[in-house]
Amino acid sequence: MSPRSARANQELREQSRRRILEAALTLFAERGFEGATISQIAERAGVARGLVSYYFPAKEELLHELLGQALDGLLAGTDPADGEVTADQRLAGVIDRTLTMARETLGVQRLVLCLMLQPASREIFIKVESAKADVIERFEDRLRQIFADRGAEDPALEEVMFRSVLEGVIFKMAVYPGAYPLAAVRHRLFTMYGLPAGDPPTEPVGRLRAH
Repeated sequence: MSPRSARANQELREQSRRRILEAALTLFAERGFEGATISQIAERAGVARGLVSYYFPAKEELLHELLGQALDGLLAGTDPADGEVTADQRLAGVIDRTLTMARETLGVQRLVLCLMLQPASREIFIKVESAKADVIERFEDRLRQIFADRGAEDPALEEVMFRSVLEGVIFKMAVYPGAYPLAAVRHRLFTMYGLPAGDPPTEPVGRLRAH
């Protein structure tokens, strides 16, 4: 049997790393950051405990990586897509890409919300946020430029309000994933900002309840 190529070995390492991160995300969500152990993460990922420690020498580094991915996703949401030229088109793109990203990464969103509020993990969140300060500032600057191009009197305030609305939407999506009326909320966001929204969804909006 011939030895595996360097590329095959690299792919196996990346697969193991992804499994470890996915297991950590699941366990942090289930048991909290303090309640999840490296041994449990290794068992859930189907790898040896030593492999987890090899990639992530401390549990905090797993958390750092997961939060870093979430913050990187924020910036990606402001990248213009092909064909986006006007400020309105760019803003519409930010809304759509952010909602799509949130829907596809609800586990990460729940984790971020918990870490921001739990005293035991808030210090870690602050460290990650500080380490990603340049990413966050680029995200903010891109949004502020969009609002400046739309003629906003105070683009910085518009950016803060816009993010507050979107983060509120993401919070509700994370808490009520099955019941949240995402299509109706997207339509409302577009009309709030004077963007072409098309016909509103016909399905009535129900009440949000946890199950």
